[in-house]
Amino acid sequence: MKKIVPIIIAIFLGSSIPVYAADNKEGRLWQDETVYSIMIDRFYDGDTKNDIDTNSKDPNDFNGGDFQGIIDKLDYIHDMGFTAIRLTPIFANSKNGYHGYWVKDFYKTDKHFGSIETFQKLVSEAHKRNMKVVIDFVANNVATDHPWVNDSGKQDWFHKRLDIHDWNNQQEVENGWVDGLPDLNQDNPEVKKYLIDAADWWIRKTNIDGYSLPEVNNVPVSFWRDFSKSVKQEKKDFFLLGIPADKTSPNMKIYENAGIDSMLNDQQSNHLRNFFATTDQSFGSLNSDIKKMKEQFKQPFLMANFFDNENTPRFTKDIVDKRQFPGARWQTALVYLYTTPGIPVVFYGSEIALNGGEIPDNRGQMNFRANKDLIDYITSLAKLRNQLPSLTRGSMEMLYEKNGMVVYKRIYKGETSIIAINNTSKSQHVTLTENQIVGGKELRGLLAGDLVRNKDHKYDLILNRDKAEIYVLTNKSGINFTMIGSLVVVYLLAVLFIWRIKKRK
Repeated sequence: MKKIVPIIIAIFLGSSIPVYAADNKEGRLWQDETVYSIMIDRFYDGDTKNDIDTNSKDPNDFNGGDFQGIIDKLDYIHDMGFTAIRLTPIFANSKNGYHGYWVKDFYKTDKHFGSIETFQKLVSEAHKRNMKVVIDFVANNVATDHPWVNDSGKQDWFHKRLDIHDWNNQQEVENGWVDGLPDLNQDNPEVKKYLIDAADWWIRKTNIDGYSLPEVNNVPVSFWRDFSKSVKQEKKDFFLLGIPADKTSPNMKIYENAGIDSMLNDQQSNHLRNFFATTDQSFGSLNSDIKKMKEQFKQPFLMANFFDNENTPRFTKDIVDKRQFPGARWQTALVYLYTTPGIPVVFYGSEIALNGGEIPDNRGQMNFRANKDLIDYITSLAKLRNQLPSLTRGSMEMLYEKNGMVVYKRIYKGETSIIAINNTSKSQHVTLTENQIVGGKELRGLLAGDLVRNKDHKYDLILNRDKAEIYVLTNKSGINFTMIGSLVVVYLLAVLFIWRIKKRK
């Protein structure tokens, strides 16, 4: 009796869980990843021994975050459903170079972050959790006090000092000094070899999975062509993510042809922020972004989509400036980010709606004692994104769009997902016809639990304001005889069990 009851209960539970996900045994692709982006110094202080000359009250100084802190919080990141982390530069930096972009030594980790052995442990621990690790590789410039700058034998390693006045002039962009930092001359064979050798070395030494490339369009495409070829020979499926410089709109196809797999989608980010920071906005520009990606890129599914990062004000600031509630705005925004073509890149602190303006205000310290509502919502979103191949690999078709209410469809190998987002100030009612969705079935909501049955050859969706739902098209459920039978058996066994106890007494 004691052995039978658990078995029957397990059968009952199994029969009550709907099967909706397509069989996904193809292995993970980069477009399936969800990336958590971290500024190391501002995340978590896991080792106070390397807090050398830190000042947690100064936003322009080292605050104490380190590799050990990220190791300590890997489960926190993993439990939210993130499958990869992206880190700002880890290399040894100049004084106050908390952000990592003032590189002094390409072969050492910064002492504030920890040893190379600790970083190797970080990568290993991430891989144990089936998470990938991408780090920034700075190839455009070095710190002003880098030893090369005053080395008489290396003056041709740099372009002559030139401020960039015309950001549409590619020659100026490639040769100019950004923020007064010495600009490397990648056309010099010695410079090119040094940088590529260093990039290859870190892959062999630490087993990282990719590089993100700051100011990618400030460096000649010819350099990236050789760079990408070399690093991809070091490790299979190694990933390169380009990060365009501010004030620029590069021709991304050129860099894609040079071997860079993905680019941060700056233009779409601006449109996302405008649309989701408040309600009742036109979706037109976002619809145009999706069409452009399909037309311009071989792999539009690899474009990296984001709301904010270390170089922009926080999206929460946009929301607050519009006098909106951050939690609701972030929820609808993230549904879109997680369910449209591309790789979601979420900046640390977004899960707690961290606020901040221009640099360095946008790089505030992470707070792990914040409200969990948004964290739980992100976790639910990530679970669905990881379960449904249609959300990461499927085609996309807009079914309805009006003043902030959007409904779109994604299909992959027989799996159909319908995403409805009400980014308006009122409840919305949308009717979908059998010309848009196959009839005779039902839409099962997996995010909020809604259920829409086909009636009179239509599907009627009703969403409250600031709400979203992810539906999967399934067969009509009808009467679940298996579940009912299981319930009856469990009930009879329980009665029998109680009767036998009373009889023994």
